Amino acid sequence: MLEVVKSFRVLDTVCHSLGLQDANQSLTTQVPWWPMIAVLGTFSSGKSTFINSYLGEPLQLTGNQAVDDRFTVICYAGDSQSHTLPGRALDADPRFPFFQMSRQIEDVASGEGSRINAYLQLKTTDSEKLRGKIIIDSPGFDADEQRNATLRITDHIIDLSDLVLVFFDARHPEPGAMQDTLEHLVASTISRPDSSKFLFILNQIDNAAREDNPEEVFAAWQRALSQKGLTAGRFYTIYNPVAAIPIENPKLRERFERKRKEDMAIIEERLDQVEVERAYRIIGVLENTAKTIQEQLLPALRQCRERWKRRTLWLDAIVFGALTVAALGWGITSSYWHGLSFDHPLIQAMTETPLGWGLLLGGLGLIALSIHLCMRQSAAASVALDIKRGFKDGQSGDWLLRAFRYNSRKRYFMFGREPVGYGYLVKRRLAQVLNDADRYVQSLNNRFADPSGTPPPAPGEEAAPRPAPDISVVKSLPVNQYKT
Repeated sequence: MLEVVKSFRVLDTVCHSLGLQDANQSLTTQVPWWPMIAVLGTFSSGKSTFINSYLGEPLQLTGNQAVDDRFTVICYAGDSQSHTLPGRALDADPRFPFFQMSRQIEDVASGEGSRINAYLQLKTTDSEKLRGKIIIDSPGFDADEQRNATLRITDHIIDLSDLVLVFFDARHPEPGAMQDTLEHLVASTISRPDSSKFLFILNQIDNAAREDNPEEVFAAWQRALSQKGLTAGRFYTIYNPVAAIPIENPKLRERFERKRKEDMAIIEERLDQVEVERAYRIIGVLENTAKTIQEQLLPALRQCRERWKRRTLWLDAIVFGALTVAALGWGITSSYWHGLSFDHPLIQAMTETPLGWGLLLGGLGLIALSIHLCMRQSAAASVALDIKRGFKDGQSGDWLLRAFRYNSRKRYFMFGREPVGYGYLVKRRLAQVLNDADRYVQSLNNRFADPSGTPPPAPGEEAAPRPAPDISVVKSLPVNQYKT
């Protein structure tokens, strides 16, 4: 990952050149370098119980009612004594994925940014299962009662997590009553490019053993999720054996236990593999950011600049045309209309010498320039408003708005062909980052896969060099078919 950091710094240079971020900002602070596991779900769905069971200690409070209304970030610490730290510890530390989260909260809920401690807290544990990982336990999710700030944190967690466990409570077999929750946790996630990181878990399924037809509980939730578009992927059913109700029927108990073990094995395997997924995800963030700038942001910025130019010219034409008509009308109806009013004493005094002509024309030019700058800023404000309406959320919209405001500063010429800061060096750096991303993926693949069948090195020995691929076929092709 050290090489990846260098590529992020190259991408930082691109962002600084295009005005996407300030000189003291870096993309590396917006990427969670530690593997993140998010645990989301409805109230009393067993999230905290699951975390306690996974860690092997009662770290989180549990209960049938909402016992915690804050997002809890849990990380490893060598101290056997667990500590609970306020949200400010996360907001001020760039090593955690909530660095400067108070600013984002303030953007969506004025005045709430100063109450960061009411939204976040940090807990530590010495559980070895959490060494090198971060788990985030969310408060019970109820979209009807959530404030905008909490939804912003939820979306932020989902975006940055490597694995998202979404819990539902099997004790409430009426999934239709939580349509808003299903909408936000299911419908808005299945179309994501990283939808494979979501695991939907029906917890406390042991309560269904009391039903005459326990399979109907599972089927009801499947139907509810399929109505939200989740037609592919697994829906896991688990329960905690310690807190489970006794199942008297031996056959039914054996079937429930077998199903729980099978699903828990898959969930734990995904938890163990999160470090590998993290490495690929970071490289994916690097590549996707470069592609977003190259394929989406720059074309959109060019369109915004063209729209800004057209609106400025239209406003100039309207305003200067109106002033010209007004001046002509005033001259015609005024008593000073004699030879275009050049017989006025003040004008005669200024036009008798070249210096006077210069002052007169210079004054008129300054007035015209001031009017043009006002029209230019008005047009820029209208385009910025269009950007805000078109991109209400997301980094792409924020970047586009920031880049356009950077381009519409008074000191920059508005009739340039390309956005401010975009040139040969930016093109070269973007291409370099994309090539590096492919190289990093290949390097990771070499750690986990070996199609050539080379035996692994013995302990203490270096890996044998892998044979170079045969590129004789490629060399026989025309240059323009394989040149990159």
